[in-house]
Formats: sequence, structure tokens, C-alpha cells
Amino acid sequence: MLDNANYTPRLEQLYVDEIRGKLKEDFGFTNPMQIPRLDKIVLNIGAGAEAVKDSKKAKSAADDLTAIAGQKAVVTKAKKSIAGFRVREDMPLGAKVTLRGDRMYEFLDRLITIALPRVRDFRGLNGKSFDGRGNYAMGIKEHIVFPEINFDKVDEVWGLDVVICTTASDDAQAKALLKHFNMPFNS
Repeated sequence: MLDNANYTPRLEQLYVDEIRGKLKEDFGFTNPMQIPRLDKIVLNIGAGAEAVKDSKKAKSAADDLTAIAGQKAVVTKAKKSIAGFRVREDMPLGAKVTLRGDRMYEFLDRLITIALPRVRDFRGLNGKSFDGRGNYAMGIKEHIVFPEINFDKVDEVWGLDVVICTTASDDAQAKALLKHFNMPFNS
């Protein structure tokens, strides 16, 4: 689907056709480069204590993250040894992947339309999880809400960190951008 040269993701087309104009109007931007846009989405799974006990858990987390992202995940390793946690230097502890371009828009579309509605007891996302520089961070308790994960073949249920990085200069602009993408904020 992403290999077609003429293919444009649905949310990217929505951004170009509608959202850019609305943001320009709302915030009174004069230069088109001032208009906030998505920069990247970073996904992270920290396998933690399970990975310390069994080194194959980090590889399992990386495989699941690769399936969710549609891009190969990198296994993250410990930077230094911590005896109290039984962690040695360079021990695999989790996985991460950075999405840009078409894959980023496709992931955001799947997150908003498919994964978040499948979360149990979902009451919306916290509208205050911005970092002050226009980036939004959220956590998903179970990675099995993504349709790419076969529930029957899952050996461990992982938590998933999602960080959406934008070019917005402040939180208000970033929140307006994400609201136009139909992010389900509760406040």
C-alpha cells in the first residue's frame, strides 16, 4: 500500500486540504512555514523486568513493535549496569521505532480510528500531556489493541509509549493540530 508512488495517506491529504487552512486562520499565520505540522511519531516498548529475566522478551517486544509500526524496530539496550535491578551494560531491555512521512500518517490514522476505540474503559486522552514545546506523549497499557497483533500468538502484553512530535511552537498550537486530526481529547 505504501509502495505506490501516487499514494497519499488519508490524514496527510486531510492536512493539506483542510487543516492547514484552518490553523492559518485560527492563529493568524502569515508565513506557510509557521503552520504547525507533524514531524515524527516515536513508539517505545520497555520490557523491563521481564527482559532482565529472559533476553528473548526484548526481541519479542521488537517483533510486536515492528508489526504495529510497519517498520523495523530497534532493540534498546542498557547504557550502564545497575546491580540492584540485575541489569548489565548492553543488556536488551526494550524496543523503539521512529516513524516519519507516509508511515507516520498511516500509524496516526490507525491509532485514532482503530486502536483507541478498542481500549477498555476509554474516556478520551489527557489534554494536558504536552511538554511545553508542542509534543504530545501518551501511553497505551496493552499493545494488543492494534489489529496487526494476533491475540492468540501473544506471549506477553506490553505497554506502549507513543510520542507525537510536531513543529508547533507551543502546546495550544499542537493541541489544535491534533484536534483537527480528530484526536479524542477529554479536556
